[in-house]
Amino acid sequence: MLGRLSLTARLTAFYALVSATVLVGLAILVAFATSRHFVELDRGYLQEKIGLVQKIVTESPSPDLLSGRLDELLGSHHGLFIDLRQGDRRVYGTEGMVFPSDLAPQGATPTDWTRGDQTLRGLSARIEPPSSSPSAPDADGATMQLLIALDTGHHLHFMRSLSQTLAFYSLGAILVSGLLGWWAARRGLAPLRIMKERAMTVTAQKLDQRMPVEAVPVEFADLAESLNTMLARLQTDFARLQEFSSDLAHELRTPINNLLTQTQVSLAQKRDAEAYRDILASNAEEFQRLARMVSDMLFLAKTEHGLELPNTEAISLDQEALDLFDFYDAVADEKRIRLKITGEAQVMGDRLMVRRAIGNLLSNAIRHSPAEAEVEVVIGKRTGEATLCITNSGLTIAPEVLPRLFDRFFRVDKSRSHPESDGTGLGLSITQAIMAAHGGSVSVTSTQGQTTFCLTFRSTHAI
Repeated sequence: MLGRLSLTARLTAFYALVSATVLVGLAILVAFATSRHFVELDRGYLQEKIGLVQKIVTESPSPDLLSGRLDELLGSHHGLFIDLRQGDRRVYGTEGMVFPSDLAPQGATPTDWTRGDQTLRGLSARIEPPSSSPSAPDADGATMQLLIALDTGHHLHFMRSLSQTLAFYSLGAILVSGLLGWWAARRGLAPLRIMKERAMTVTAQKLDQRMPVEAVPVEFADLAESLNTMLARLQTDFARLQEFSSDLAHELRTPINNLLTQTQVSLAQKRDAEAYRDILASNAEEFQRLARMVSDMLFLAKTEHGLELPNTEAISLDQEALDLFDFYDAVADEKRIRLKITGEAQVMGDRLMVRRAIGNLLSNAIRHSPAEAEVEVVIGKRTGEATLCITNSGLTIAPEVLPRLFDRFFRVDKSRSHPESDGTGLGLSITQAIMAAHGGSVSVTSTQGQTTFCLTFRSTHAI
């Protein structure tokens, strides 16, 4: 049931419970301390009367005089009861008063008992009369036994009144504490309601809302900052998703329009077999582009859910680069580009995926290098790390553009729907995904007409 309560209700309940515990405990402590105080007062009072009786006994020369003085004592002290005995003989006593046999001795805590509707508190004491005292002629001055008691009805009445007052006060204070706790909880949780209202305004078209970090208490500041960080990531990712969707639609529209146009033209009039073969060959190229694009998109979709390496083996980076040199040799010769490699290193990973990552960078370097330029592959290794960097000359890429080179379908020149090659604009994104699967990274720098892409293999992937 508690789990379904709001945070305000929980804090109010806990605050009221704590207040009730403290107030009830305080009321019990006050009542107990007051009761103990009355016990001490009564004990002092009884001891004082015991001393007074001792004095009366000592100064009374006859039994009649002793009885008269004790009558005066009881008459002037309402609610006081005495029973004075010497041996088996009762010297003086209050009529009708019966004392318990185990009455506490003088100096101890008084004994409490009830008689009818009376509550009594008493002590016992020994009275030493003078040896010549005429009050005990037959006992030859034997020690007297005094039983003395006090009616504590007025104390009991006061304690009942005090208990009722404390009970009503505690109940009222608990109710007030609960109301104050509810008010404090609502005021304290007001920043959460503000954050909730801000969060409710966040939509796909309005992702620029942020939590008021400066306007919330310190305890909520970390939560607000975390939410702002999450919203910033969502805004960035949503913007990239929108751009990606737009780019994907553009990339798919071009080959589909080409296929549609060529098919409509071919159907417009009869042609010979050679013309149809040319049209089908052109359509096959567009289908290949579409198939390659769909395959790349499926590969990238897998990386978003954690890409596992199909096979892991020792890979020589320099040997893979040399094999790719042979593959791209014809393209490089066409532009009279020189391919150069230095260094060697081995890594652990999937051979086909690593070759694809290197091939994407090498193809990109050849494509963007001017004629008669040089593309250099530099391989290096350190403890627990291996690197493969590919450098090509050409136009310097602006620093603000460099981080976006690995976005899907991103091109520096937006006016060109396709580069000279048949690339889909996903090569660098795939390279980044492959390196992430290998526990590494890919980076790029561009300065003074030199652009360098580096693959970094870290941890157990570098030998």
